[in-house]
Amino acid sequence: MNEQGYDSNYKEGSPMTFDKQLNHLRQPVSFTVTGGGGVKLHVEESGNVHGRPLLFLHGGSQCSLCWKKQIHSELALDYRLVTMDFRGHGQSDKPAQGYADGRLWAEDIHFVIREMRLIQPVLVGWSFAGIPLLDYIREYGENEIGGVLFAGALTRLGREALTADMGSHTLNMSASLFSDEPMVRINTLDQWLEQSVFYHTLTREEHYLFLGSNVVVPAFVHQGIFNRQITNDDVLSSMTKPVRITHGTQDRTVKLEASRRTAEIIPHSRVSLYEEAGHAVFWDQPERFNLELKEFVDSIGPS
Repeated sequence: MNEQGYDSNYKEGSPMTFDKQLNHLRQPVSFTVTGGGGVKLHVEESGNVHGRPLLFLHGGSQCSLCWKKQIHSELALDYRLVTMDFRGHGQSDKPAQGYADGRLWAEDIHFVIREMRLIQPVLVGWSFAGIPLLDYIREYGENEIGGVLFAGALTRLGREALTADMGSHTLNMSASLFSDEPMVRINTLDQWLEQSVFYHTLTREEHYLFLGSNVVVPAFVHQGIFNRQITNDDVLSSMTKPVRITHGTQDRTVKLEASRRTAEIIPHSRVSLYEEAGHAVFWDQPERFNLELKEFVDSIGPS
C-alpha cells in the first residue's frame, strides 16, 4: 500500500504502468435502458467486466459525470463500474411528471440492474440518491444487491425533514434554486456550488462541469422531487445487507446529523467522517473515498 492509500496491483518500473493498465481496460460504453413508465435512461459502463458491479447514483441536479474521479481511478482495475443518469437528469429523458412517484424511481434502478445484468451490485448513493435508492429497496428488497454506501445522503423528504437535515445556507437558497426563471436559477446555482457543495476550491473547468449538469435539469424536476413526503425509517431499520455511511464534516448542504440519524436506525452500519470535505466527499477526497469504497466492497465478499 503506497502513501496515497492505494492497494496497488503494480510495482514501479513494471512493464505496464497504472495509466497503461487503465487504458487496456474496457473504456466507457453507453447504453439506453427503459425505466419506469417507459422513460429512457442513460447508462454507462467501464472498468473490469469480470469484477463486482458498482452502481453509482448521483445527487439531485447532477449526472453521472460527477463520478469522474471514481470511474478514472484504480477502482476500474477491480470492479465493473456502472453509472446512470436519473430521470430528469443528464442525458436521460425528462418527462413533465412522475417525480413524486417512488415506484417509478424504484423501477428505474431495478431495470438498470436487470438489463445490465448486475449481479449483487453495491449501490453508491450521493445526496438525493438516498431517496430513490431506498425507493428501490422498499419495492424490491435487498436480495439482488450486495450492499449500500450512502455518501452525504438524504433518506427522508418533506418540509420538516428538510428543515432538520439540510444546511440553512442551502435552505435559504431553495426558492431561487427551484425558480422557473432561468437566470435566477443559474445565478443561484453558481453561488451554491461555490459556497455549499465543496470544501476545496474547484478549478474553472470543474465548476462549469457541475454547473452545466445542474442547468440541464428543468425546474419542474426539482419541484416534483422535493414535494414528496417520505421518511423511510421503516426501510432503513429493516436493512440487513452491509452499509457504509460517509459524510464530510464541512458539508453545508446535508447536515452531519442526517447521517448520524441514519446510522442510529441501521445499527450494523459503519460511519466514516471526512474532516476536510464538504458535501461531495468523493470529489474533495477521492483517494481516501476510493480506498474506503474498495475496502467496503471487498469486505462483502464475491458476488
